[in-house]
Amino acid sequence: MILVFGSINMDLVASVAAIPRPGETVLSPGYRTLFGGKGANQAVAAARMGGRVAMIGRVGGDAFGQACRANLAANGVDTGAIVTATEPTGCAFITVDAAGENAITVASGANGAVEASDLPDREIGPGTLAVMQMEVPPKASLAAARKVKAAGGRVLWNLAPAPAGLSEAALRDILATTDIFVVNEIEALMAARALGGATDIEAAGQLVARRGGMVCVVTAGASGAFACLPDGTVRHTPAPPVTPVDTTGAGDTFVGVLASELGSPADLGSRADLDAALRRACAAASMACLATGAQDGMPDRQQLDAWLSR
Repeated sequence: MILVFGSINMDLVASVAAIPRPGETVLSPGYRTLFGGKGANQAVAAARMGGRVAMIGRVGGDAFGQACRANLAANGVDTGAIVTATEPTGCAFITVDAAGENAITVASGANGAVEASDLPDREIGPGTLAVMQMEVPPKASLAAARKVKAAGGRVLWNLAPAPAGLSEAALRDILATTDIFVVNEIEALMAARALGGATDIEAAGQLVARRGGMVCVVTAGASGAFACLPDGTVRHTPAPPVTPVDTTGAGDTFVGVLASELGSPADLGSRADLDAALRRACAAASMACLATGAQDGMPDRQQLDAWLSR
């Protein structure tokens, strides 16, 4: 079973010719309301691959919160553990430019009130894979991850968005709970800097994997992903080339599909399984770039299989 412990947002998306610079105002012809939040996005991506996925998080008692719950349930995600908070549902304000690149501001709202106790003990066991990100309080995520590890489960931690000024002590606490560590290029260099520094993303991933004693996966956009193993091995998986419409949610698609493919209690040391999971995650992330919004382009298992068999 996959437990996603994280954020649930409503996204407000505006298309612009160019993302505004500091102090600049740009006009958009309109905006769309789309479902988001890194946690919710990853839960939807995993659920569309099949299998049982449960969301652990909080929403407000408002219309956005009701809609977010309904959307998760419609995508096959178990919503029974979602807590209704006194704070409003989290919102993300997203601008997307003509090239498909984006800039995002997140108002945490109810996500800032998430606690480790929101994760029911009855849901945790040796068959659990918990997925963590950085859009809910890190203290709560760390405590929840420790609960999962103590029960014999495994943890996939996506260090996104990486906090500014990440300390070595804070990173070591996270790595001590982690079986699979997923970062993008910027986050990889930030994590490596906390551990002493690295000059490129491969070296950064190797450093994190060696110090953490686990698998560090570095996503590199159109270049695919690099899996760094504790023994220093680096395995590269290319991404299928696409012309992006919107890159929002591509990283979350990657994480959700990777979690789904590695969601069984199988040994993570199986390089064949890891390679297959990375190939599917990279392809799904490419597919996610072909539609606007975080979740609209996320494929289901049948669509992903068809894409890979072309």
